[in-house]
Amino acid sequence: MPDTPDFLVERMRAEGEKTVEFFTAIPAEGWEQTIYTDGSCWAVRQVLAHFVSTEDAFGRLIENILSGGAGAPEDFDINAYNERKVASLRDVTPPELLLQFQHLRQRNIEMVAKMTQPDLTRQGRHPYLGETELVEIIKLLYRHNQIHQRDIRKAIAGH
Repeated sequence: MPDTPDFLVERMRAEGEKTVEFFTAIPAEGWEQTIYTDGSCWAVRQVLAHFVSTEDAFGRLIENILSGGAGAPEDFDINAYNERKVASLRDVTPPELLLQFQHLRQRNIEMVAKMTQPDLTRQGRHPYLGETELVEIIKLLYRHNQIHQRDIRKAIAGH
């Protein structure tokens, strides 16, 4: 299927729903299961907080590129940003994080739904992908979550 705003909206909606279902199924004792041991050692709860901060950041990045901006600054430190944003959400409960994720995902879906096909080819800088088209940044928005959910499944299965 071609990369159209309608296709991307549907993928974002479907993957967002899968993300909510995935985290809703995490048992209470699973939220503190360590997933990543680098940096500040994220557990499942911190990964969900990362989803919230990423959903917000992607939305702002997409808005910037749509309005003619260059995207993320060249010297943007994605790891420092992620650590700082996740730490800022440490007191937010998992149910509250899920609600925030749903709200932000809906905001991003509405933004993409208003895009035209030429909008998807606008170029901007993403901190991980580098200089790329908006379509690739939007696809990373849902693929990113899939990768982390796979890591959580592996860690929980091996525990």
